Amino acid sequence: MLKQRIITALVLLAILLPALFASTPEPFAAVALVLIAAGAWEWGRLNTCGQPLSLLFALICVGLCAGSWRLGWLGQSMPMLWAGAGVTWVLGGAWLLRRGVAGWSSIPHGVRLPVGLLALWLAWLAVAQARFVGINFLLSILVLVWVADIFAYFAGRAFGGRVAAGKLAPSISPGKSWEGVWGGMAGVVTLAFLWAWADRALGAGVASFYTRLSIHGGWLLLIAVLFMAAMSVVGDLVESLIKRSAGVKDSSGLLPGHGGVLDRVDALLPTLPLAMMLVTLGRS
Repeated sequence: MLKQRIITALVLLAILLPALFASTPEPFAAVALVLIAAGAWEWGRLNTCGQPLSLLFALICVGLCAGSWRLGWLGQSMPMLWAGAGVTWVLGGAWLLRRGVAGWSSIPHGVRLPVGLLALWLAWLAVAQARFVGINFLLSILVLVWVADIFAYFAGRAFGGRVAAGKLAPSISPGKSWEGVWGGMAGVVTLAFLWAWADRALGAGVASFYTRLSIHGGWLLLIAVLFMAAMSVVGDLVESLIKRSAGVKDSSGLLPGHGGVLDRVDALLPTLPLAMMLVTLGRS
């Protein structure tokens, strides 16, 4: 299993890194589109669709993304779109987690399927727009989610169950603890202030997500990154809820040793649109 994980990770890095650091944003947007289309295929399978219908969802997702690209949306500021996406994720995520695993299966397929496609399309549009802004900006968002996850894992292993009375969401993801959440938040706060300081010290050509927020004050930066860390947990829990409802451990086996694409991007689905919301509203 470990060997599989390492090989898969190396292959992904060999594809993603050249696209990310290409001289133009288009290669990364194209690679992200392929991954999101795979996520749409997984979404169909998680919601009891057969292979033909799941492939159709993937094609529809490609069409939505390609249409947005063709219309020039990747280079446009869309504060209303991102505000709507952010509010929907906050309210919808809270509603889903409150209803729990049983509540998900009671939602009609005619609602579940298009909502999932919409979330995937918005995530692709957000990550593509972020790459058009600049590599430093995009990386600062991606690393926030990775740091939150890594710090949460180690804090949960070290302190899980020793401070808080109960688990975070035992019926959805029994392994997650409140201590892990707090550890993840501590990690992203440290990351944010160090990154903003490094931007200024090194004279970064493109401001990071943190620098763009810090110009409005350190308190806003603190609140924003704590909010982002919390929403990354929401994204993770929502996907766990859906998988538990479907009775599966992974969203697919597309990434040997890692599960599926949705397993790797679940925390990014809410945080990417929310990051775009925060920076676009901050400019207005």
